[in-house]
Amino acid sequence: MLKYLWTELKLMMKTVTPAQAIAHELIHAEHDLLKAETGVEYAQSMVTYNKNRVKRLKAYLANTEETT
Repeated sequence: MLKYLWTELKLMMKTVTPAQAIAHELIHAEHDLLKAETGVEYAQSMVTYNKNRVKRLKAYLANTEETT
């Protein structure tokens, strides 16, 4: 983490070419994309989990109502 901050600080202090600035921004964009994709995977997992949970609870409730 400290190395990353040091690299960022050095980059801010020196003059960069447009190509270097674009490459740097691309790295950040790819990192943001990975974080967003991770969020999507997590959200999809939560949707699947809750759908299965609702199905299981409805089946349990239907089973208990049949026996009473």
